[in-house]
Amino acid sequence: MRVALAPGIRLLRALPRDSRYRGLTLLLTFLFYTSYHLSRKPISIVKSQLHLNCSAAASDRRNGSNGTAGCSWAPFDGDNYKELFGALDNAFLVAYAIGMFISGIFGERLPLRYYLSGGMVLSGVFTALFGLGYFWDIHVLWYFIVMQICNGLVQTTGWPAVVACVGNWFGKGKRGLIMGVWNSHTSVGNILGSLIAGVWVSSAWGLSFIVPGAIIAAMGLVCFFFLVEHPEDVGCSPPLHHAAPGEKDAEAALPDDGPLSATSRTSLDRSESPKEAAEEAEAISFLGALRIPGVVEFSLCLLFAKLVSYTFLYWLPLYIVNVAHFGAKEAGDLSTLFDAGGIVGGIIAGLVSDYTGGRATTCCAMLVAAAPMLFLYNHIGHNGIGVSMAMLIVCGGLVNGPYALITTAVSADLGTHECLKGNARALATVTAIIDGTGSIGAALGPLLAGLISPTGWTNVFYMLIAADVSACLLLSRLALKEIRGWRGCVPRKRG
Repeated sequence: MRVALAPGIRLLRALPRDSRYRGLTLLLTFLFYTSYHLSRKPISIVKSQLHLNCSAAASDRRNGSNGTAGCSWAPFDGDNYKELFGALDNAFLVAYAIGMFISGIFGERLPLRYYLSGGMVLSGVFTALFGLGYFWDIHVLWYFIVMQICNGLVQTTGWPAVVACVGNWFGKGKRGLIMGVWNSHTSVGNILGSLIAGVWVSSAWGLSFIVPGAIIAAMGLVCFFFLVEHPEDVGCSPPLHHAAPGEKDAEAALPDDGPLSATSRTSLDRSESPKEAAEEAEAISFLGALRIPGVVEFSLCLLFAKLVSYTFLYWLPLYIVNVAHFGAKEAGDLSTLFDAGGIVGGIIAGLVSDYTGGRATTCCAMLVAAAPMLFLYNHIGHNGIGVSMAMLIVCGGLVNGPYALITTAVSADLGTHECLKGNARALATVTAIIDGTGSIGAALGPLLAGLISPTGWTNVFYMLIAADVSACLLLSRLALKEIRGWRGCVPRKRG
């Protein structure tokens, strides 16, 4: 007697072919970039263990106990430990920023599946090597700096590749919402990285790096065996990135399932398949990508937005330890609420920008709201655990919302801009330029925090507020243009 198919399989078979592959692509790229951020997060959790408050250990020593064995890890046991932590952060972030501008160029010219899987395996290797410094009893700064530099370079393979892959499968219609939900991989990775690193941070901190390194390397193998780069590779219909005149929604003109000939009927003056056209078009140059309207403004805005986000990424657990006086594991767990807020903020930003059509205006509104919330968090955010949790969620949403929107939907929009005339080989380059510029801010934020924090954490928050305001000002011209466009669309009453 034959057993009926499992309900899940029946559901999959009921879905159109295009939907199945689009869902698979979203899931895989989500998991891939989750593992990238999962492997970046441990350093922020382990910092408080590399330089401990040794007063308790000194008390144990006076009582005849052997409690100083775990007190700080040379060379981070001196008074300049904040500067050394800043050097670690910047070794990674500067390498990441430099490598990102090059990564997009390679991403347009190499198979994304090979490029992404190779980068993930190498990221796992260098992440694990950092943690092996614990077991190999390494106490020289240059070893940890070199591991951070190498990891920063290979991790640039991730973002341009996953955005290009998702952009190949999804058109502009509901891109903001789809990518807003999808972009939660950043926060999910940070949360998982914090929780995984927290398991071993107080016992054997090397495992806080080795386990995430093994996870991202394993996902690299999954990428090699399962990723599909283009819809045409499996006989699916490519998306429309722009609406034809008179169409409300580009996606509405494209059947969710059906032969490729249906797509050709909706394409004006196109005598060859989209994939053939994409292959014949030359990959866009760096200067050519900069000329796309909006690329420069959004890139510079992201510089300041990412400065704020990455300062929280690398310094929030240590700030909570110093100000709220929590333990290393508790501070790491509490810091995940900032990333949880980022998930909600990214989804809201995508939904609102899809509904209004105003990507720049949405970013500006959230940046304006973020500035006073950062001020309040620094002054009242530790008046009880409930207040602290609520403030972290709100600040996370307002800080990471614009960051998420620019690095996903905005990058995909600009990478498939109308001025490119159908050239699909610009997405990775545009994404790399935007995120590479943002990564300069990501490098500056933790560096400035390390330099300013000895003068007081309040000054660090003033720096973050100034960065938020600057990001908003850089998008003001585009936001005003969008607002004028809305006013122009309002029908006038006939007198």
